[in-house]
Amino acid sequence: MKGKRIGISMFKHNIPISTLAVTLAASMLALSGCDMASDAGQQLDMPEVEAGELSEATLKDVTRILSSDEFEGRMPGTIGEEKTVAFLKERFAAAGLEPGNNGSWVQEVPLVEITGKDFAPLSFAGENVDLSYDYFDDWVGITYQEQVQTRLEDSELVFVGYGINAPERGWNDYEGLDMTGKTALILVNDPDYETDGLDGPFNGKAMTYYGRWTYKYEEAARQGAAGAIIIHDTAPASYGWNVVSSSWSGPQAYAQRGENPPAMTQVNGWLQKESAREVLAAAGQDLDALSEAAREQGFAAVPLGLTASTSFRNDVRTYTSQNVIGVLPGTEAPDEYVIHTAHWDHLGRCPAAPDGDDICNGAIDNATGTAALVALAEAQAKAGPTRRSMVYLAVTAEEQGLLGADYYAANPVFPLAQTAGGINMDAFKVMPEARDVTVVGGGKSQLDLFLEKALAKTGKTATPDPTPESGFYYRSDHFALAKRGVPMFYLRDGEDLLEGGSEAGAAISAAYYADAYHGPKDEFDENWDWSGVMSNLRLLSTLGQMLGQSTSWPNWVDGDEFKATRDESCAADDGGC
Repeated sequence: MKGKRIGISMFKHNIPISTLAVTLAASMLALSGCDMASDAGQQLDMPEVEAGELSEATLKDVTRILSSDEFEGRMPGTIGEEKTVAFLKERFAAAGLEPGNNGSWVQEVPLVEITGKDFAPLSFAGENVDLSYDYFDDWVGITYQEQVQTRLEDSELVFVGYGINAPERGWNDYEGLDMTGKTALILVNDPDYETDGLDGPFNGKAMTYYGRWTYKYEEAARQGAAGAIIIHDTAPASYGWNVVSSSWSGPQAYAQRGENPPAMTQVNGWLQKESAREVLAAAGQDLDALSEAAREQGFAAVPLGLTASTSFRNDVRTYTSQNVIGVLPGTEAPDEYVIHTAHWDHLGRCPAAPDGDDICNGAIDNATGTAALVALAEAQAKAGPTRRSMVYLAVTAEEQGLLGADYYAANPVFPLAQTAGGINMDAFKVMPEARDVTVVGGGKSQLDLFLEKALAKTGKTATPDPTPESGFYYRSDHFALAKRGVPMFYLRDGEDLLEGGSEAGAAISAAYYADAYHGPKDEFDENWDWSGVMSNLRLLSTLGQMLGQSTSWPNWVDGDEFKATRDESCAADDGGC
């Protein structure tokens, strides 16, 4: 049975979650042919379930072991990976799961690492124009192409605004352009990022996928561009040039793309804002004026009468990592799936702390999430299978760019059109119990309705993402599935603690990011209070079981950037959504 789809967005319009059912009932009156006496429960099948017996001991043990020095920071391609994969196979089997990949516990993930070197300046030329910008200080760039030499030579430069092609929003910055062999100069974020609220053609200040650098490079490649250069600006990027220069230099890893790779530019890069201003001025244009014009629908891209050139060499290394997959087959609908994800990897060895410790143990990020994956599997197996099959996927190489998740989503073991939805768990900041849970990506899909019911059962409240402009929904493993159409939950720790309130929760969070995040001091602490994680895990278990027992197929809301992909996927698969 397929559930009837309706579009509700409680967070986009700042609707309190406690009034969601009222909003839903009101919206139904506007649906053509709807019975005015209908209620929310008749629209989506959201069964009554129990969270199950979740083990705090499992959470502690798995986190402690995975984050021990013995695992050397769990870097893919190292002895740390070998130990992690072996341990997860053992724990999944002990939990009662079956191997998830046609009799195997693993999915091999072929990776390629490209390290650029010998970078020439990024230069721009035209009539009476000869500008040159130094690598690292003024610009950074990479290639996704597995080649020893990269060369961008006299490529025509075009300012394409925000570089967005969004048919469902009536927006196309590439309208009428032939970008073959040209270089796109692109603004960061999306057109309405300066809006105070969440209303606008691209959800106001909340970043959409169209605002992420990943999308901008992908779209430029689809348009046939040879180069794609994003103009860095700290506020709309939500990070400074130091983050760009450090992240985009040195080794860059990608999932190998196989025999029929997607379109790729020769060069993707970033240019400092003031350098871009100088380039545009040399072309007789003003950056501020162009930026203002690009915010309006119908903006026409501007050929700049300049060419862009650069070159660099690449060292290319290939290696294989592994995703670990377990499954608990369903009873009535074993060919329908609910997926749970967490990344097992971390950074391996990193710059040493003052005490000489150079192992980035990754206890919180993300031994906690991986431990939660094991604990959920253990509890579900003990409670018995749901009508749909439950998949538990521990992915590799998240820290290198969501690579394991992206490889799975591009090469799914279980068809995405037959995957009803899922839950991603990334870095539980271990703290006492909170009154709330932070919802990242609220307002995007009908999963909101499942969450509303589950929250009522647990007594927690929902706090919308406090920084929607940062686009965190597009920065963790669930995103690889979401952009291919699968509705995914991404819930993070609430900070309104039962004891100490929001001030206490914010202090714990701030201390983690200041002292431990991506450093050697993200280590297991025997004195941690796990009550908050256990409370969150009960909520996640409830959500997973609701999806597992449901007959409905939640979809993205109308206008969401992933809805067309889901609809197309569903239409192509008679056995799924």
